[in-house]
Amino acid sequence: MESLGAFLKSRRDRVTPDEIGLRTYGSARRVPGLRREELAHLAGVSAGYYTRLEQGQAETASEQVLDALARVLELDDVEVVHLHNLARQPSRSGLAEPPVEQPHRRVLALLESLAEATPAIVLGRRGDVLAWNRTGHALLAEHVDFEAPRDPGCRPSIPRMFFLDALTRDLHRNWDELARVHVAYLRLTAGRFPTDARLANLIGELTMRSDQFASLWATGEVADCTTGDMHLQHPTVGAASIAYQVWLQPDSPDHRLEIYTPNDASSADALRILTQRAFGEDDPSIRAPEGPAAGRDRSVNNPLPRNS
Repeated sequence: MESLGAFLKSRRDRVTPDEIGLRTYGSARRVPGLRREELAHLAGVSAGYYTRLEQGQAETASEQVLDALARVLELDDVEVVHLHNLARQPSRSGLAEPPVEQPHRRVLALLESLAEATPAIVLGRRGDVLAWNRTGHALLAEHVDFEAPRDPGCRPSIPRMFFLDALTRDLHRNWDELARVHVAYLRLTAGRFPTDARLANLIGELTMRSDQFASLWATGEVADCTTGDMHLQHPTVGAASIAYQVWLQPDSPDHRLEIYTPNDASSADALRILTQRAFGEDDPSIRAPEGPAAGRDRSVNNPLPRNS
């Protein structure tokens, strides 16, 4: 996981004096960005206090101090949220085993209601696939057992597949771009859930097993993941350009419904062919189910939980 001091230092290193109009009088510099005392002065705090803050020796930092530091460091909105998340972490917080994640019944009902040719998946806080429809499975992981999300112990992990599975890597023509997004979002999640033992284990595993993940994690980048494009070379339908958009769930705010739509006509044709293959139909009907239970066994692999 990440400490407040580590994040502050990584952001301090990327801001040069010239970028913020700070005169240095040509003195030799041993740091790539701002010195601690320079940042402290510009933020209106003492150098000693800021040093203790960066070294993890200060118990608390007020919102006013954090906002002042964010202003000098030119943090964006997501980075500011991450900064405040890190500052709220208890100084001696241990890891704990989180409860098993279950998608809310209303999220599954929304997943079922989507048209057959609309790929979609439900993701947990760590990027585990909690549920997916037939086309979502066929688009992203047709080499994985469709029934895998039913078993909490065997759920596909999108971050793990992205960095450790060769087929998933080959699927994405813009892998480098998406890899940065995955790591930056995982860092944002780590700031929200600092005691999640499974999340800490995932980050540790990826750092040890993937040099690319380790390099990206070391940059300290943090970002939300809401919309973007995937340029695919799919083993079944070939090249396709797909837009993704994330829908947050009020009933389970840690979970995300990710929906995929084509960016152009040829990609729309590819999704239609993929739908046909996924359902084993010669002429698939691209439509929404007629009722809340229609197509339940055909499109969604996770049954509605009895208690959510």
